[in-house]
Amino acid sequence: MPAPNIDTIVSLAKRRGFVFPSSEVYGGLGSAWDYGPLGVELCNNVKQSWWRWIVYDRDDIEGIDSSIILNRLVWQYSGHEATFHDPLVDCRECKTRLRADKIDLPEDGKGSGVAELIRQKRVKCPNCESTDLTEPRLFNMMFRTTLGAAAVEDDPTSLAYLRPETAQGIFINFLNVQTAMRRKVPFGIAQIGKSFRNEITPGNFILRTREFEQMEMEYFVKPDAEHLKLVDEWVEQYVEWFKGLGISGDNLQLHEVPAEELAHYSKRTVDIMYRYFPERPEEPRQWEELMGIAYRTDFDLRSHSSKAVDGEGTRINPDSTEDLSYFDETTKQRFYPHVIEPAAGVNRTVLAVLMDAYSEKTNDKGETRVILKLVPKLAPIKAAILPLAKNKPEIVGMAKAIKRSLQPVLRAVYDDTGGIGKLYARQDEIGTPFCVTVDHQSLEDEAVTVRDRDTWEQERIKVSNLAEHLQNRLKE
Repeated sequence: MPAPNIDTIVSLAKRRGFVFPSSEVYGGLGSAWDYGPLGVELCNNVKQSWWRWIVYDRDDIEGIDSSIILNRLVWQYSGHEATFHDPLVDCRECKTRLRADKIDLPEDGKGSGVAELIRQKRVKCPNCESTDLTEPRLFNMMFRTTLGAAAVEDDPTSLAYLRPETAQGIFINFLNVQTAMRRKVPFGIAQIGKSFRNEITPGNFILRTREFEQMEMEYFVKPDAEHLKLVDEWVEQYVEWFKGLGISGDNLQLHEVPAEELAHYSKRTVDIMYRYFPERPEEPRQWEELMGIAYRTDFDLRSHSSKAVDGEGTRINPDSTEDLSYFDETTKQRFYPHVIEPAAGVNRTVLAVLMDAYSEKTNDKGETRVILKLVPKLAPIKAAILPLAKNKPEIVGMAKAIKRSLQPVLRAVYDDTGGIGKLYARQDEIGTPFCVTVDHQSLEDEAVTVRDRDTWEQERIKVSNLAEHLQNRLKE
């Protein structure tokens, strides 16, 4: 049974060192979070799983790591300066700021525009229920900054942005990667990195934050490829990847984004949704976007190219110094590749993984224990080495030696900060697949007790076979 709500995970995450509120000693900062010792390991394991699947296990995808701050012209020609907006509404009573497209509308008014309903006083503030709301206005979500030591705040020549997506760093490097790696279309470029969006209404723990990490891949194909079919293929592959992370298919759902809601670059987008809010009685409100797969056409490469022209023959981008078209040696044709973009978030994936892994089990004493049933490849710690008696130097020495011997092949920790029952419970709660207990008998038979997290079953294993045993069990 997954976590009943996000709040359950918030409590577990702070208590066990996965995620802490950022700047907490100064009262915190809205929707900013710091990843603790176990959180950073879990995030790294998610990213490594994705990178291995997307880059290492395939023959047609390369990786890059582009700059967070790019030339302002990148965002001008990508369309972000002009179109990367959310509709903002203010409540005049409680001063709450709301996204107009996320406000609950009255049932009999869902066919009307939000602005008209606000004028009719038929829309309520979810915070104070006032109907005194401002009309929607557009709010650009890119974080502005200035470049240069002597730059002044309003100097347009020093204006820059923190990137709102990693994709543009891929597009402007298309020619570099294609040439350096001698790639032929179709091929992809993958990137993991931080992005920043000045969200109007961030919240729900790490689900919606202003600073987040993306796992994006741009797959470049020919103009006559079966683009819509490719979207479906990538959707199917990602659903299977998420299932491989331990996420149940019952908590995944596909959503075809309506034409009127598509981004300015997209001809088709399919969102993979996750059931982040199982406690909500209305089933449609239980789902939120986990990731999206978009068909971006040739919009991006044309927009950043020096030679691309519009329907009237006018250059689209007079500022670019490179032509990002591709010459097909087989057909002797030059074209701008079209793009299929699967874009996933590290933070949202980690939250979904934690929610699906959460479970509870009752022990022989009638006590309820939390077990985080993470798939082994994602578990921050693979094995915990526990001495049964921490006041016995021989047992402690043997346990520490076992930990050192395992460390080169898997992530292992030594812990003697409590009784064996509490140590087991702590490791269950952070998702450690196996506990290895060193006891008095271990000194005589050179064997240890290996305890399974999910079943609580135990077996004796020779120390000489322990590393191989654990590695085999972790692959199951």
